[in-house]
Amino acid sequence: MRPSMLLLTIVMVMSTVVFGCDEKVYGAAATRPPQYRAPEVAPVATAIEAPRAPAIPPAAVVDGLAARMQDATEEAAKAGANISVAVLDRISHQLVTNGNTRPIATASVAKLFIADDLLVHQSEATLSADDQAALDVMLRSSDDGAAETFWNLHGGNAIVTRVASRYGLAGTAPPSNGAWWNTISTTPDLARYYDMLLNGSGGLPADRADMIINDLAQSTPTGIDGYPQRFGIPEGLYNEPVAVKQGW
Repeated sequence: MRPSMLLLTIVMVMSTVVFGCDEKVYGAAATRPPQYRAPEVAPVATAIEAPRAPAIPPAAVVDGLAARMQDATEEAAKAGANISVAVLDRISHQLVTNGNTRPIATASVAKLFIADDLLVHQSEATLSADDQAALDVMLRSSDDGAAETFWNLHGGNAIVTRVASRYGLAGTAPPSNGAWWNTISTTPDLARYYDMLLNGSGGLPADRADMIINDLAQSTPTGIDGYPQRFGIPEGLYNEPVAVKQGW
């Protein structure tokens, strides 16, 4: 992974905020993980909480959320962290942010775009066994080598341009230096991306979108480089099934 990030970005895209009506459940709840002391590298995380049956009205969940976000933002600032948070209610389509929506480099979160572009262009064909294995390890264990290979084979910066166009990601742009880990995006864009990935409006067929989500739901405790991948949402929601792509 590329330790180039200065911001902690959390994107939570939820069916009915915390609960959902989609019958699919990705991943499995984990037992509470042991505590560890992570290296001093500021992470970027994106995540989707796996959908469950609706239990309470969406409005009841988002009520007061902005104030709680502000409290969390202020607490993070005291610790020297500059955070960007976006929560999307996929039923009411309410988007709540903490006000920090400036573009940032996404680090390995860009692997979502690499995977999406690969799969949309392979929608009429079966991935080779080698490509399937590389895709799985790229999303589950954040393998940089697989990302680099796909990036170079399929157009580099053009990958981000194509994905941003299909999903209407106004704040997302290719890296200025051609390095995939410096792809630029915003938390609202990432929330929009996940929402459209799940509902199919971004152009990726449902079976291909499921390949991405199923891989994210099987994210390994550590990345292929040994860095812990359970920080943030997985540890905070350790009893919940989540599908998450971390970046650092």
